[in-house]
Amino acid sequence: MTKRKPTIIEQAITDHHATLTLRVDADILDFTGHFAQFPLLPGVSQIDWATYYGQQLLQAAPKFAGMEVIKFQEPITPDMVITLKLEWVEDKQKLYFSYLSDAGTHSSGRIKLGY
Repeated sequence: MTKRKPTIIEQAITDHHATLTLRVDADILDFTGHFAQFPLLPGVSQIDWATYYGQQLLQAAPKFAGMEVIKFQEPITPDMVITLKLEWVEDKQKLYFSYLSDAGTHSSGRIKLGY
């Protein structure tokens, strides 16, 4: 079986917020071929995970409608432990996300979702 998602170490969920502590396992398929000498988690994977967990845990809208203010600042590498913070703002139909670790902010932005 091909692994596409990280291991959830811890999670805290309220009505419109989720905080997940994730281990970005080295065997995740998305690392394959993405800079073989220095594997990095692709930005598209980070967007996919934020959308997936927002929809699964916060009941964010099911259809992708665009992105805003996406920033990739620090690389996410194999076996790193990171925190994913999510906020679903239903009246704006936007999912706010940020990936953080002791190294700082790895990425952040807003994903527009609709019905």
